[in-house]
This record gives sequence, structure tokens and C-alpha cells, in this order.
Amino acid sequence: MADVVDAATRSRMMAGIRGRDTKIEVSVRKALHSRGFRYRTDVRGLPGRPDIVLPRWHAVVQVRGCFWHAHDCGLCRIPATRREFWQEKLEGNAKRDRRNDAALLDAGWRVATVWECGIRGKGPVALTDVADALAHWIRGGSRSIELPA
Repeated sequence: MADVVDAATRSRMMAGIRGRDTKIEVSVRKALHSRGFRYRTDVRGLPGRPDIVLPRWHAVVQVRGCFWHAHDCGLCRIPATRREFWQEKLEGNAKRDRRNDAALLDAGWRVATVWECGIRGKGPVALTDVADALAHWIRGGSRSIELPA
């Protein structure tokens, strides 16, 4: 199937996709802040530059979009155009995520992954549930967690 827009328009659209401070990431940060957690963002010294770093708790939170990080859910559908390119791109992203998470764990950090599908489209109740689970994990949970579980 051919693209419905010209190459210049598609390029502009793709350039507009944010790599950080996404709506979902900001909503998770606000939820954590309202629960009393203080964090840092854009910490360049850690593998993969985690989205949210909680130094006091020696924990990081990765907020991942289901499409860009190849999550196995309904929000991750490989585009019909240039299928091989997208398959390779998304698998590479997922592989890099696994490598960075392993490096963080090896360095003694605890790692939480919050997936877009756990929050998007389900309203404030889903965000509240995810934030509560995340807060519980931060205060003394396991070394790693994925939300939704």
C-alpha cells in the first residue's frame, strides 16, 4: 500500500514525534510527584538515559511507547509500507532496551517499565492504578517490574 502523504509531509510528521516529555511520560511523572516522589530526568550518565531516575530509591522508570519499543500488544502494528525496514527498526529498539535494562540492573539499579497500553485510552483510573503499583514498587519492590503486569 502506498503512503497517503508525500515524502516531505511524512518526514515532517515523523520529525514531530517526541523522544522525551511525551504525554504519557509527563502523566507518570506528575502521578509520582503527587505521591511525594522526587526524581531527575535526562540523566546522561546512565545506560539508555532513563526517563525517570529516583536516586534516593536507586530506581529508574522507563516509560515506553508500545509501537516504538515493539511491545506485544494491540498498539504495536507493523506498518504495511516498508515492512522490512520497520521490523528491523523496532526489533533493534527492543534489543537496545533489553541491553540497557541489563546494564542498569548490573550497575545495581532497580528498573520499572511502564507501557503505553497500560495507561492510554483507559482514563485516569488506569493511570492511578499504575502509579499506585509503581509507588509500591519504588518503596521496596523487586529489582524489576513491568506495568501493566
